[in-house]
Amino acid sequence: MDERLSKRENAVMGAVFALSQGKERFLVSPYELLALLPEKFDEQSLERALFSLELGGYFEVVFSERKGEKTYCIRMKEEGLCFRRTDRMRKRTLLLRLVYAALCGVLSALVGVLVKLLLS
Repeated sequence: MDERLSKRENAVMGAVFALSQGKERFLVSPYELLALLPEKFDEQSLERALFSLELGGYFEVVFSERKGEKTYCIRMKEEGLCFRRTDRMRKRTLLLRLVYAALCGVLSALVGVLVKLLLS
């Protein structure tokens, strides 16, 4: 499975993970999820992101109603339970690549200056 999520999916997965509080199964209303997400989300975009994450193997979601209110029954899978760790590792890898690129740039500039000094 691809470890990279879109910004939208990453935000939704972060909200789902926060509401799960380490539980494998839990109930959540769309309004609880929307409260943790940026304002640009509406119920349709939330459901699209949930469906996409379900296809990605992060969790299983069942859409139901409880006391007339729409409710999502979510069962986290292994990929979803490891979301925070995977996200931290992805950010660390990105940071290391940026540092490596900066160091290569500095080293390249130093070599250029040294070659210029030696040839002048």
